[in-house]
Amino acid sequence: MGLDDKIGNKGEGLGGKVKEGLGKASGNENMEAEGHKDQASSKLKDAGENVKDAFKRD
Repeated sequence: MGLDDKIGNKGEGLGGKVKEGLGKASGNENMEAEGHKDQASSKLKDAGENVKDAFKRD
């Protein structure tokens, strides 16, 4: 399950980058902000997965 979550988080981060780029290209500040939010959410979830992995190793 951890690997699936990590892959999903990476996909969310990539989607956020795409959304940010589309927002910049089209001048849509809301879409750009959503892209930033998606990327931040992805990084936070990924950090949580890393913490869980650290405790599993001990």
